[in-house]
Amino acid sequence: MLPAVLGRYRPVGQLVFVVGASALIYLFATAAVEGQRREKTEAVLALRPAYEGNDRRAPDFSLPDRHGKKVKLSSLRGKVVVLNFWTITCGPCIEEMPSLDELITIVANDPDIAVLTVSVDEDWDAVRRIFPRGTRLPILFDPDRKIVTDKYGTRLFPETWIIDRKGIIRARFDGARDWSQSVAVSYLRSLR
Repeated sequence: MLPAVLGRYRPVGQLVFVVGASALIYLFATAAVEGQRREKTEAVLALRPAYEGNDRRAPDFSLPDRHGKKVKLSSLRGKVVVLNFWTITCGPCIEEMPSLDELITIVANDPDIAVLTVSVDEDWDAVRRIFPRGTRLPILFDPDRKIVTDKYGTRLFPETWIIDRKGIIRARFDGARDWSQSVAVSYLRSLR
């Protein structure tokens, strides 16, 4: 008699099991997404951006690098871009350069993150003295400030813009930061 009763309720038991398992999976996934969102928010708050948003497209540009080769910002679409504006006459800019150089090393094996610096100085000869051992930093030049000031509105240096994979500006940081800190790297990786 007991096997007959159990057999009659088997579909109900299976349904209860499936519904219960689905609820547990949903709760676990929701908690994981919330944890990622909290981690990203904590990272950006720790970095104290001057601007945080998700609706402004980064103005595209094309500028020469130290070898005279033109580099176009939109060619980096699909990557999170750290775009740093600086000048040789800015003390905090010079202090920030080693951390940007270190960031290049940290993300070297991460094809989804790119670092790009733009100097408003004349050319590589004007800035090379601050890189006595060389640098891996991609340095572009905008001496007439048509991009830095006219398109981005930058007047004080250093200023760093974080651009997501779709070309949307996610944050702007005024002043020097240590870009090699784990919180900065975590923030960049969270945008991938």
